[in-house]
Amino acid sequence: MLFYGPPGTGKTSTILALAKELYGPEMIKSRVLELNASDERGISIVREKVKDFARMQLTNPPPGYKSRYPCPPFKIIILDEADSMTQDAQSALRRTMETYSKITRFCLICNYVTRIIDPLASRCSKFRFKSLDQGNAKRRLEDIAQLEGVTLEDGAVEALIQCSEGDLRKAITYLQSAARLVGASSTDVDDDTGEMDVDDKAVTIKIVEDIAGVIPDATVQKLVMAMRSRGTGERYREVSSVVENLVADGWSAGQTMTQLNQVIIYDETIPDIQKNKIVGVFSEVDKRLVNGAEEHLSILDLALRVSKIMAGR
Repeated sequence: MLFYGPPGTGKTSTILALAKELYGPEMIKSRVLELNASDERGISIVREKVKDFARMQLTNPPPGYKSRYPCPPFKIIILDEADSMTQDAQSALRRTMETYSKITRFCLICNYVTRIIDPLASRCSKFRFKSLDQGNAKRRLEDIAQLEGVTLEDGAVEALIQCSEGDLRKAITYLQSAARLVGASSTDVDDDTGEMDVDDKAVTIKIVEDIAGVIPDATVQKLVMAMRSRGTGERYREVSSVVENLVADGWSAGQTMTQLNQVIIYDETIPDIQKNKIVGVFSEVDKRLVNGAEEHLSILDLALRVSKIMAGR
C-alpha cells in the first residue's frame, strides 16, 4: 500500500491502528517493522534490516490468541516518509517486495507521491489522504478540549482549523499552546480525577491567531488600501510606510503573502484578467522568498507591482 497526502491527515495513525487491530499487543512486535525518516534508511539498511525481516519465518500466535485478533499469515513493514529515501534504496526495495509478498506486506507513507519511483509506485495500491474536512477536525478538537478541561470561546475551533490549513496535528499543537497560555499546566493534575487544573479563562480567537502568527485583518486591509491609492508618488509613500511597519512588527513575508492573496483573490471588484496577472506576481515573489530573498524588499516589490496591475497599468 502507498499512503500519500499532506501532513497531519492521519496516514501513519491509520496503518498503526490497522496493525494493532490485526495483531494485538503481543504479536505486533514480531509482525510489524516500522522505519521512520529519523532512522537510517539507505541502501544498506534495505538490503540487510528490511530484507532480513521480510524473509523471516512467521511465528505462531499463542493458543486462543486468534479468537481475539485475526493475525493474518503475513508481516507488515511500514516505511514512513518514504519520499526521503534515496533512489537507490527505493530501487533495492522492488525485488524484496515481489520475492516475499506471500509472507510480508509493505506500507509506504509519503507527503509527495512524485518522489516515489514509478516501479515502486506501480507495485502498490495507492490511497490519497486529503486535508481533513472541517466537521471531523472540529469534533476531534472539541473532544480533546473537553477531555483536557480547556474552555473554548465560540469560533476558536474554527480559527484553529483555519490557521492549521487542514493539518490536525498542527491544530492540536496550537490548541495545546493556547491552553498553556491561558493557564493550563500539565503538572497541575488533580489526583482524584486525573484532569488538568485550568483557569476559567477561555481560549479565544485572538489567542489562537497570535500563536499561529496570523496578521490582524486591519493591518492587511491597511496595506490593500495603500495599494489602491491614486497618484504614483503617493501610492509608493503609503505602501512603503505600511510594509515598513509590517516588517518592524515582525510579521513574516510568507504569512503576509498568504493573507494578501486571499483578500485580493476573493475581492469581486477586481476583474479576472487582473487577478490572472496578480497570481503570476505572487508566484514569482514566493519563489524568490523560497530562494532566500530579502523579505522587506520582496513584499514592497509585490505590493507595488500588484498595485500597478490594479490601477490598470
